Amino acid sequence: MHHHGGMTQLGPFSFSTMWTWSPDWVFLLAGLVVLGLYAAGVVRLHRRGDRWPIGRMVGWAAGVASMLAVTCTGLNDYGMVLFSAHMIQHMVLSMLTPILLLLGAPITLALRALRPAGKGRPRGPRELLVALLHSRYVRVVSHPAFTIPLFIASLYGVYFTPLFDTLMQYRLGHVFMMVHFLFTGLAFFWPIMGVDPGPHRPGHVMRIIELFMGMPFHAFFGVAVMMAGHPLVTTFTAAGAPPGTNLLEDQKLAGGITWAFGEIPTAIVLIALVYQWMGSEQRHARRRDRAEERSGDAELEAYNAYLASLHKGDRPRGAGPASAPAASTAQGAQTAAAAAPTVPAAEAG
Repeated sequence: MHHHGGMTQLGPFSFSTMWTWSPDWVFLLAGLVVLGLYAAGVVRLHRRGDRWPIGRMVGWAAGVASMLAVTCTGLNDYGMVLFSAHMIQHMVLSMLTPILLLLGAPITLALRALRPAGKGRPRGPRELLVALLHSRYVRVVSHPAFTIPLFIASLYGVYFTPLFDTLMQYRLGHVFMMVHFLFTGLAFFWPIMGVDPGPHRPGHVMRIIELFMGMPFHAFFGVAVMMAGHPLVTTFTAAGAPPGTNLLEDQKLAGGITWAFGEIPTAIVLIALVYQWMGSEQRHARRRDRAEERSGDAELEAYNAYLASLHKGDRPRGAGPASAPAASTAQGAQTAAAAAPTVPAAEAG
């Protein structure tokens, strides 16, 4: 597919030529499958009477749509012959699609939609997913000390070494690179977005620091590409490009796209983080209020029961009916206390 399988020469790169339907079957099928699975999970929750936030569904659908927009359109054809078009693909797949998909909270949905295997049965998909989330492998792969260098290396390592030219000779190499960009982005933003459970859940401030640790490298890379005085990669040639393309100008455009694109996901992530932060503060406040209400009532009831027992002090303890209300209130306090921890857990979910 490197030479477009006998395709005619592409016309000038423009918005109209970009948005033509040109499916890449790997991504098209993958996109439809994950959309279908997600929808099935939501349907199962609804049948059970559980709500699943609409915002998460929109996030997931938008994530899949953004992936298809850069892999199943004319942009994918141009991505084979123009550095700038390829960079748009790279940026969307590594920095926009992952954020939108993570806002869809797919792991949470899977954990809630998959049924537990039950006692004595072999481990089902849900148990395997939980085991995977707790595995050392995932702990390493989602650690900032791994994800931030990986995120940076997938920029510098791909374009400043012969790797890009090697991969672009093969259709499979191109697909592999796109998939790699997507997974690098998912790994980088997963601990930061923090909608889904994961091994590393830093506080909100730490997440913002993590986000900003990766960004200067990203911006610097874009500037380095813009400043380069010679073609960085040999894949894009004047012969393959649309007629009249200046390869160096196109490379400068690619660098500019990279540099400018860093701001978009940063803004989206910051907004999402502040929103989550406010939500978690409100939840903590509600939890504290409820805990106070519960313990306050229980103490009051116990105290009243104690006063009542003093008042009937002439009776032997536990003989008369007077101790019955005291016992029942004590039991009430116990059941209230026993019920206490389960309430916030349900709400937090």
